[in-house]
Amino acid sequence: MLNIALFGPPGAGKGTQAKKIVEKYNLAHLSTGEMIRKEIAEGTDFGKMAAGIINKGELLSDEFVVALIKNSIEHHKDVDGFLFDGFPRTVRQAEILDEMLAKTGHPLSALVSIDVPHDELMRRMLERAKIEGRADDNEEVIENRFREYRAKTLPVADHYKVQKKHFSVNGHGTVEDVFQAITKILEDIR
Repeated sequence: MLNIALFGPPGAGKGTQAKKIVEKYNLAHLSTGEMIRKEIAEGTDFGKMAAGIINKGELLSDEFVVALIKNSIEHHKDVDGFLFDGFPRTVRQAEILDEMLAKTGHPLSALVSIDVPHDELMRRMLERAKIEGRADDNEEVIENRFREYRAKTLPVADHYKVQKKHFSVNGHGTVEDVFQAITKILEDIR
């Protein structure tokens, strides 16, 4: 089983690469962002609570995010692994993920970090805000997301570096270039 976490700051291209990786390797795509946006769109109690937190550029609690992931893992049976997109976002979430996957006998295979310069990330995020009409993507909120990423999420990379499961790719090339770099890593670890 191939279990991968795509990692990187907001705007790095995780969602774009996830679609290609999922198709190539028959993985279940577990995107916390998509799960949360669905809850918000459906107007659930969780969605309303999440919207208030996200609109400030802050992260949801580990308990809520882990519950979403655990539920999704349990509902995907006919796949060759999982691609975690936007998860884990904290060291505690990484520890919980490690525990969950250890129980299945299929630990995380790799954390693949997509590295992109800050200026390019900001440009991408503002462009996405225009195209998708995302009111939550303004410069102040985006900068807060980057601060949250540096403070809470970036340490996840160190967690997986210790386990020798952290790999980096340059995310400043074409979509195909980045995809080829990721697939090379995945082929090498299989």
